[in-house]
Amino acid sequence: MALPPSRRQFLIDSTKAGLGLYIGSGLLASCSTTAKLPSSSLTTGFQQQPLPYSYNALNEAIDATTMELHYSKHAAAYAKNLNEAASAENINTSQPLEEVMRRVSKYSAKVRNNGGGHYNHELFWKCMAPSGADHPSNKLATSIDSSFGSFDAFKKQLADAGVGRFGSGWAWLFVDGDKHLRIGSTPNQDNPLMDVSDIKGFPLLGLDVWEHAYYLRYQNKRADYINNWWKVVNWQYVQERFNSVV
Repeated sequence: MALPPSRRQFLIDSTKAGLGLYIGSGLLASCSTTAKLPSSSLTTGFQQQPLPYSYNALNEAIDATTMELHYSKHAAAYAKNLNEAASAENINTSQPLEEVMRRVSKYSAKVRNNGGGHYNHELFWKCMAPSGADHPSNKLATSIDSSFGSFDAFKKQLADAGVGRFGSGWAWLFVDGDKHLRIGSTPNQDNPLMDVSDIKGFPLLGLDVWEHAYYLRYQNKRADYINNWWKVVNWQYVQERFNSVV
């Protein structure tokens, strides 16, 4: 028996609403993030935070002049432009920036480029530390071994993603919607949180391969920059991010 039009429409609307909640929760593998955002201590605001070390603290991999220009000029400009765009587009800046990244297709190119630039750099600074550990430990180390075969194989795959990124962009270690570790790269200032990204998930570790991140010391030798960058990876912070979403 055919349902009355009003009942049929009710069921259709209910199904759409349920599907919307399901997709919005991030539970689908194709969704742009894992099922939840991390704790507030790991989310990102709209303002540039102080660099967690001095400009010369990572000199083993990145020289002080590059760090100063990168942080105080390039990254600062992304934060400034993001806040201008947020004001113009009535974006609530009290929410985590991750929420905007999840639906960035709804906003302008200025929000995408500068929001991505600000988010990526705020993560990048924290993913590095003076005298960082040589490798991860605990559950993250086990997951890397099981996902990529070994830690050395993982390093090679991430390095290849960075070296192979044509032009400017980023290489990522991220957790996908099924809570699997993945490696990938994005162009420009895109990241795996974005609903427009070809790779989707929650970023654990981001590697900046824009030329301004390394050119003063390494010139065109991106592979040399990446090889030294491993010396300053903050595996404790990456582990915290991993623990927050798996």
